[in-house]
Amino acid sequence: MIWLLLASADPVATAVATMSMEEKAAQLQSTAPADAKLGLPAYDWWNEGLHGLARNGHATVFPQAIGMAATWDPVLVRKIGDVVATEARARFNAKPANADRRIYEGLTIWSPNINIFRDPRWGRGQETYGEDPYLTGRLGVAFIGGLQGPDPLHPKVVATPKHFAVHSGPEAGRDSFDVDPSPQDLEATYLPAFRQAVTEGKALSLMCAYNSIHGVPACASSPLMVDRLRRDWGFTGFTVSDCDAVGNISTYHHYRLDTPGAAAAAIRGGTDLNCGTAYAGLPAAVRQGLVSEAEVDTALTRAFRARRALGIAFGGDSPWSKIGTDQVDTPAHRALALEAARKSIVLLKNDASRLPLKTGSRIAVIGTNADDIGVLQGNYHGTAVAPVTPLDGIRKQFGAANVRYAQGSVLADGAPVVVPETVFPQGLKAEYFAGTGTTSGTPVLTRTERRIDANLNRVSPAPGLGRSFGVRWSGVFTPPAAGDYTLVIDVPACWKDCSVHDVARLWIGDRQLTAGEIKKGRVEIPVSSDAKPAVFRLELDHRSDDEGIRLLWTPPAAPMLAAAVAAANASDVVVAVMGLSPDLEGEALSVSVPGFVGGDRTDIGLPLAQQALLKALRATGKPVILVLTSGSAVTVDPSLADAILTAWYPGQAGGTAIAETLAGLNNPSGRLPVTVYKSASDLPAFIDYTMKERTYRYFTGKPLWGFGHGLSYTSFGYAAAKPSLTVAAGQPLTLAAKVSNTGARAGEEVVQAYLVPTATTGGGATTAVLQRQLVGFDRVALKPGQSRTVSFALDPRSMSSVARDGTRTIQPGAYRLYVGGGQPGDGEGQWTDLTITGAAVGLPK
Repeated sequence: MIWLLLASADPVATAVATMSMEEKAAQLQSTAPADAKLGLPAYDWWNEGLHGLARNGHATVFPQAIGMAATWDPVLVRKIGDVVATEARARFNAKPANADRRIYEGLTIWSPNINIFRDPRWGRGQETYGEDPYLTGRLGVAFIGGLQGPDPLHPKVVATPKHFAVHSGPEAGRDSFDVDPSPQDLEATYLPAFRQAVTEGKALSLMCAYNSIHGVPACASSPLMVDRLRRDWGFTGFTVSDCDAVGNISTYHHYRLDTPGAAAAAIRGGTDLNCGTAYAGLPAAVRQGLVSEAEVDTALTRAFRARRALGIAFGGDSPWSKIGTDQVDTPAHRALALEAARKSIVLLKNDASRLPLKTGSRIAVIGTNADDIGVLQGNYHGTAVAPVTPLDGIRKQFGAANVRYAQGSVLADGAPVVVPETVFPQGLKAEYFAGTGTTSGTPVLTRTERRIDANLNRVSPAPGLGRSFGVRWSGVFTPPAAGDYTLVIDVPACWKDCSVHDVARLWIGDRQLTAGEIKKGRVEIPVSSDAKPAVFRLELDHRSDDEGIRLLWTPPAAPMLAAAVAAANASDVVVAVMGLSPDLEGEALSVSVPGFVGGDRTDIGLPLAQQALLKALRATGKPVILVLTSGSAVTVDPSLADAILTAWYPGQAGGTAIAETLAGLNNPSGRLPVTVYKSASDLPAFIDYTMKERTYRYFTGKPLWGFGHGLSYTSFGYAAAKPSLTVAAGQPLTLAAKVSNTGARAGEEVVQAYLVPTATTGGGATTAVLQRQLVGFDRVALKPGQSRTVSFALDPRSMSSVARDGTRTIQPGAYRLYVGGGQPGDGEGQWTDLTITGAAVGLPK
């Protein structure tokens, strides 16, 4: 009877009380086994939803997070978060409630990434909302709200902002990297977005980082994970380590000598759940007295309460349990992906109003990024049902007969790219066969495909095929010139719970060039061609969780360049789609080519191979429109193009949005969430985490394009602002500005408000001096001639400053407020003098 009463009162507490230490340790690892005694199915805590539900079949793929940041639109970002949660619930609900869940099938979403993109060389910066703490915090709160929904007691999914804290590269050495931030930089730059995510966003989970801070691994840092997070910010959810970060405490940081010691340090340091297996050492840690069982119970209770709140364990229920798979990739979701792609595009330059393009223009589309699905997706992505590349979109918008395409070059010397459609002039016959390891008999599906670039991550290409199938591509291989080529069969490999991999077989002419399991993700095949057309056949046995297949190559440079120049000469205008790709920048990549190493960048400029191509196109005398696709800022000589657009990794509808923008159907309204520097020499060393001379807030030089920059096909003006304002320290302030569309087109302006100190103190050899800081922004849609008054409510914290010792105060004195379409000096805007009287000392941490 007592047990029944306890169960009725608190089923989680009762469950924890009945478990052995070994059972508790197992449930605190990310891949938690079933427990029949507790009625728990197996559950993997690891799921991703950075810019769409990831790695679990078809889903709506939105612009990569840095592109979402370029929208400067929290309302839109919240809607995107809601779609991610809806599609996660739909996939979850497709199985019985008591079904075992493997990786990427759960309701605990390890997003958003709200680290500060402090240096453009970081390959994972694409996952963030840019370089500014205020913008990052606003967008992070919006995304968390969309994910978790309106009822904190019944979340749609659990959001997990990451990586707490002070984490932004380099990728190499991240498992053991120690960061030594100043108290000022920690408080002013690295923590504010996390504070907002917890205090305003009410995130129910949080992930700690790989790195150490002042010699203590983040996942074992009680000053960070307990004192700051729980005591100062009032966090009541559960925490999770980055994957293998707990094991790294002993293996790489050497902060403890063995796994039990590392596990104990993490539990005592405030990390509840272990992504990895190191918490298998908890029973030994308890026996050795390194941690108490009560401390383990606290962590387990937090994790179990999250599962109950989600309605998936311990008698919990959920109003979201009826969402069905008909809510995946709906027309509304596709429309939202297109809206996000449109709003993310930033017009950097438009000399002589070269854009929009004239109707009927003959267009040469040049660049490998014009027709590569990976460039739409970025990293941590799902599988789009019908992705539209820039080439697809431009052909549809302007008419295929008006478009010539040439790949032109590789992205970077030594880095293979997708074999373009021009190599298969008649297309490829693609035959799909049901069953594993068969490419004979009658195919279930036959169609023509332009290239081999397929995302097959937990999807079936057609009804009746299932998840295991065979496919055969056949056609005529027609290289552009005689020479030595390298073909690459690229099969992105599953890496967890994978005992087998897909098998591929390739023939060119009468020679079989390769056959077998693609165990390491890629096989390279040298091909010497006399340029004569040859019969081509590639077969794939898709029998595993490997994620797709691409046929890549590294071709000779000269014939590629010649084809691009010929296409340009036969056209009225060149649209060059260039930049980077997720093959070059990303998380812990195995890549080492000029400009890139390990997923990070060593040079922030457009890679040399593309610079040569762009210069050759410019030399034709034809107008050049440069479309940059990347996850980070790319420096390019502005004189090499008449107009420049930044499209990021724009998601499934990216090609449509780019084409609409070129045609003038979409008036570009994105704004840069990062600074585009002129050269890497403008930056401190990549491994230096001090903020001196980093980001627009502390950079004293002149950038190529500044944070907040973005042009429009119309123009905006600002009425004279109130000349001066006075506020007492600790009191809020309302700032208003009237903005008008002074041009001939409807458009959207991103109105930005900056606080600028009139005097700076505290500078030194290693101390960052604040130049200005964003304190408000709003996106306003205006028709020609229309005006609107925009108001910003500045809370006391936004008017504060951080001293060298990390204390946050509001200092009296003279300041200036600027409201405009960018930073002061970038476009139209108005100044207001601000006087703060009195002082407010010791603002809450």
